[in-house]
Amino acid sequence: MASSRILDRSEGGVSSGDRPRLCVAISGASGLVGSALASHLTASGHRVVRLVRREPRAERDEIGFDPAQGRIEAEKLKAVDAIVHLAGENVAAGRWNERRKRLIRDSRVLGTRLIAETVAALDRRPPTLINASAIGFYGDRTDETLDEESGPGTGFLPETCIAWEAATAAAELAGLRVVKLRTGVVLSKAGGALGRMLTPFRMGLGGRIGDGRQWVSWISVRDLIRVIEFALSCEALRGPVNAVGPEPVDNAELTRALSRVLRRPALAPLPAWVVRRLFGQMGEELLLSSTRVFPRRLERSGFRFDHPTIESTLRFELGRGE
Repeated sequence: MASSRILDRSEGGVSSGDRPRLCVAISGASGLVGSALASHLTASGHRVVRLVRREPRAERDEIGFDPAQGRIEAEKLKAVDAIVHLAGENVAAGRWNERRKRLIRDSRVLGTRLIAETVAALDRRPPTLINASAIGFYGDRTDETLDEESGPGTGFLPETCIAWEAATAAAELAGLRVVKLRTGVVLSKAGGALGRMLTPFRMGLGGRIGDGRQWVSWISVRDLIRVIEFALSCEALRGPVNAVGPEPVDNAELTRALSRVLRRPALAPLPAWVVRRLFGQMGEELLLSSTRVFPRRLERSGFRFDHPTIESTLRFELGRGE
């Protein structure tokens, strides 16, 4: 590991005084989570190097990375202490067809495999790879309680997550500590699911989806950033890790909580048949499926959430005090 030394340790094990200062390479650093992570790590004293698809413009701070072409600047990876791989096609950007599903799958599997095989072949390897995955691994499981020991579900998302996680194999065999972050619905006013919900809810046009009984396993963007930083430093953490808050809610409760925080009615439910008609398989697997996931490995490792409840998360994100 690099000789420079890091940060402090705040609640949840994620601050700075007794951990080493790291050089962290991030893919997907321009996305919702990646941009927030890069800013946080830089402010905390880490050095961030971005993996970029275009030609690098900053020789020291950018690494060329093009999974579709199988191209990555391998030599530059020798200088980093950890890789956080977040890049992947947005699963909710449009209705799924076979071409779109192939893009979603390949953007995750090919990029992950390229990084894993590249670092495995280096004579000086980054010791840690934190690789994004998703709770889509578990599929639609109604009211079943799920943790990292639970098996995969069936459908496009579980199949994609299985292949995505398996693509880290070369790095694991080479001795890297690989953390597979199975991330839930990330709540941020800057975008993602919450960002898309705000306009209709502020107009009084929000409401539950389907019957509202499907479980939503969520995490605040702030806590997700803290989880990633925690994973960088917690040597005991490896393998699948559920990056979700400790209190999943059903869609009806999520709707009520957002209505309370915004002080707007939520009287316009979106029937399941409309979801299926508008969004097809994407709507079925993203909006109507029920996945009740708990962060057992994080909790056992000592991580503590800043925002453990849906209401505290929404109030923090939307600037609404208790």
